[in-house]
Amino acid sequence: MSARVMVRMAPALKGRRSPLTLTQAAVKRLKELQQSSSLEEKNKTLKIGIQGKGCSGNAYTLSWVNEPKKFDEKVTQDGVTVLIDSKALLTLIGTEMDWFEGKLASQFVFNNPNIKGACGCGESFLV
Repeated sequence: MSARVMVRMAPALKGRRSPLTLTQAAVKRLKELQQSSSLEEKNKTLKIGIQGKGCSGNAYTLSWVNEPKKFDEKVTQDGVTVLIDSKALLTLIGTEMDWFEGKLASQFVFNNPNIKGACGCGESFLV
């Protein structure tokens, strides 16, 4: 008795979109932060995550790390590399990271299409 095996060519894989895009203002600010850091910190990478906190339940976290964890997503754009925590990846898909500089505050702003609601101060969100 012999088994038959059929082989088919798979269609070519399309390039996938990055889960996070950076505006030019965000790229510029990240480059400034990396250039102004000490020699010891120049090799660190910004990591974006999500933590359960705030009125609406979730808040973004930003931290500098020496190396990525096993399942962290690496996003490189215009010479800047950002890591996304594996637990936050599905929440951040399609998000645009921007840098806002105003008279009273300067901060990274996340334009996330997956958000269903946010608290009044804008610090936490609901997915």
